[in-house]
Amino acid sequence: MTDEKVFELIFACNKVHTKEQLKALQSLTLEQKIQATKVRIGEWYNHWEGKVYVSFSGGKDSTVLLDIARQVHPDIEAVYVDTGLEYPEIRDFVKTKDNVTWLHPVKYNRHTKQYERYSFKQDLEDYGYPVISKNVSQYISEIRKTKSEKLKNLRLNGVGSTKGVGVLSNKWKYLIDAPFQISDKCCHVMKKRPAHAYDKQSGKHPIIGTMTNESKQRELSWYKQGCNAFDKTNPSSQPISFWTEQNVLEYITKYNLPYANIYGNIVKNEVGELITTGEQRTGCMFCMFGIQCEKCPNRFQRMKDTHPKQYDYCIHKLGIGKVLDFIGIKY
Repeated sequence: MTDEKVFELIFACNKVHTKEQLKALQSLTLEQKIQATKVRIGEWYNHWEGKVYVSFSGGKDSTVLLDIARQVHPDIEAVYVDTGLEYPEIRDFVKTKDNVTWLHPVKYNRHTKQYERYSFKQDLEDYGYPVISKNVSQYISEIRKTKSEKLKNLRLNGVGSTKGVGVLSNKWKYLIDAPFQISDKCCHVMKKRPAHAYDKQSGKHPIIGTMTNESKQRELSWYKQGCNAFDKTNPSSQPISFWTEQNVLEYITKYNLPYANIYGNIVKNEVGELITTGEQRTGCMFCMFGIQCEKCPNRFQRMKDTHPKQYDYCIHKLGIGKVLDFIGIKY
């Protein structure tokens, strides 16, 4: 691809959102992607007259994003949502960064008329456990609670569905009768709600380190809005959305960027791909989304050895052990 075509691609990607455009962006070199990301960040910063921040989870993706963002605007704020579900190594790493605002999940107490700290244990009691995936948890919760026969028929039988969208797979229908609550609300309650509250209070708009190849939903979202979603109800920027996991790991190694030690070392596997010797992903420690796809040792089996205190808390005190037993996952 010529420099002229790369230039056109970078400056058109917030106007043209097609599958071909995304594929072309994903094929750029690392250096070209860095430049494209800086352009997107600059556009976002200028549009909101500097009232922006980097949503910083302490994970490797947002670590790379924060590093690039602060090359463009060194004064840019980072915001970390301390849910109590993060690996301790992640929290320790976040503490090494300057200009980070820490948020916590809260809930309004109607009796005291004040906002109070809200824990994952309370979330499980109020809503239910996150199992299998966001969609599966959402559909099961709706089937159990909805008064709409139309919605129930859609989720159970596909009545009114287009190409099977929005239908609970037969594979997971046994979970409808599970002896515990199931819900997809945890991410919204524990992470998104405090972040949205901060957006409203501060008037700032987030820059987020999500990538389209992480899920079909994120890919479809990119086709609608591109990297900078100026017109969403809750505007947000995803300036590394066309990056891949390999790009992130290459950036860290090439520029010797410090990262949380929970990932271990970055090495090449037998086919020449970069991988981490520790955890591959570092979302919420106790989340069960995707656990059915993991090989042994899975995240909970590893946690038993590496973080026995947290393992005991989640398996026994939070009751996650009984959920894993029910879905047939070893821990």
